[in-house]
Amino acid sequence: MTIKLGLQIPNFSYGTGVAEIFPTVIAQAQEAEAAGFDSVFVMDHFYQLPGLGTPDQPMLEAYTALGALATATERVQLGTLVTGNTYRNPTLLAKAITTLDVISQGRAILGIGTGWYELEHDSLGYEFGTFTDRFNKLGEALEIILPMLKGERPTFNGKYYRTKEAMAEPRFREHIPLMIGGSGEKKTIPLAVKYFDHLNVIAGFDELRRKLDVVKARCEEIGRDPATLETSMLVIAIIDENVTEDLIPEDFRQQAVFGSAERVAEQIKTKVLDAGITGVILSPVTSLNGYQPGGVTAVAEALKPHLTG
Repeated sequence: MTIKLGLQIPNFSYGTGVAEIFPTVIAQAQEAEAAGFDSVFVMDHFYQLPGLGTPDQPMLEAYTALGALATATERVQLGTLVTGNTYRNPTLLAKAITTLDVISQGRAILGIGTGWYELEHDSLGYEFGTFTDRFNKLGEALEIILPMLKGERPTFNGKYYRTKEAMAEPRFREHIPLMIGGSGEKKTIPLAVKYFDHLNVIAGFDELRRKLDVVKARCEEIGRDPATLETSMLVIAIIDENVTEDLIPEDFRQQAVFGSAERVAEQIKTKVLDAGITGVILSPVTSLNGYQPGGVTAVAEALKPHLTG
């Protein structure tokens, strides 16, 4: 897996009727593929997130949408950024991701995290608990999912989950790339170093260098070459030459870039790539809060000189 330039589709509110929602999603994925993006992600949520809209705004179930996108694209890797572990039994998630890998002919990425959106849990009946509860659940889930992805048949009896010779067949590949999102220095980064191919760093621009120092230190402790753990940052991209910094909500200024495509690319270079992060995943926003064709293509073109290797 290599993620140098990814696209996250952050909403499905396009000012259209329901019938036009998924054709618009396809258009975004196909534009990204044509522009040279290597991956396309959707959010694993059932309700829209605070800051992006109201909970009742359109939200498609992630793995159903990804399976359909697999038939509408040819090259881009496909995944969630990231799966909420609490929303699915680990065996079901293993089956979903291996199925996506078969449908896409080997383009699935398993992005996974603890889950965090309390409203969804409370509304839909998923147990939320404490962060420690959710982190421990994720640890157990990985003990089930990872062997299943390799074709093994784990029997597991834990506090949260149990299996008996669980299988996931068919499988397209022996290894599906694994991504985790977060930057917790005591739990998430050590887990990423132990199990994962890719760490999507959730932190502000000013924190990136320090987070990478922690990644390097944890890798060295277990004898892993830090270069083998890819990193990326999810960056909100407001592609609009009329937007200035004072129009960006203060809460988003450490994760957002803005302006013309050229200016967006330059900010990504100086704030993310120059800090040592190896890839960027764009979450594009427009002033119309909808999909505007051409924006991500222009950013990709401007970024190409800065994305090497």
